[in-house]
Amino acid sequence: MSFLLPKLTCKREVDQAIKSVAEKVLVLRFGRDNDAVCLQLDDILAKTAHDLSRMAVIYLVDVSKVPVYTQYFDISYIPSTVFFFNGQHMKVDYGSPDHTKFVGSFKTKQDFIDLIEVIYRGAMRGKLIVRSPIDPKNIPKYDLLYQGI
Repeated sequence: MSFLLPKLTCKREVDQAIKSVAEKVLVLRFGRDNDAVCLQLDDILAKTAHDLSRMAVIYLVDVSKVPVYTQYFDISYIPSTVFFFNGQHMKVDYGSPDHTKFVGSFKTKQDFIDLIEVIYRGAMRGKLIVRSPIDPKNIPKYDLLYQGI
């Protein structure tokens, strides 16, 4: 399903997307097109893209083609999903130590739709961090890796 969503292939394209998407949530899925979990997430993103078209714009970013952002957002697990609103990085409290990105795939389409709605409404009120509406048992668990310590 990754062929149904637009791809950003270089740093310039990612920069342009962050700057140009206005009054909508920008969803950047960092991963690889041939990874099984990425394909599962891409399926959910593709099926919800039309329903969320008034609130969100979704792009796929290959981690190997944009290493600058892979390092900047500390993408050590794929897929990782990062959210922006009007050029501002939106953070989400998932009940985990990392609020900067969602790691893994969403369990259901409704989880993703609910998350986008909460981010959109919070961003419209000027909030930079929102609380996740996703049931904690539907959020993948992982350990943070601190490299170079």
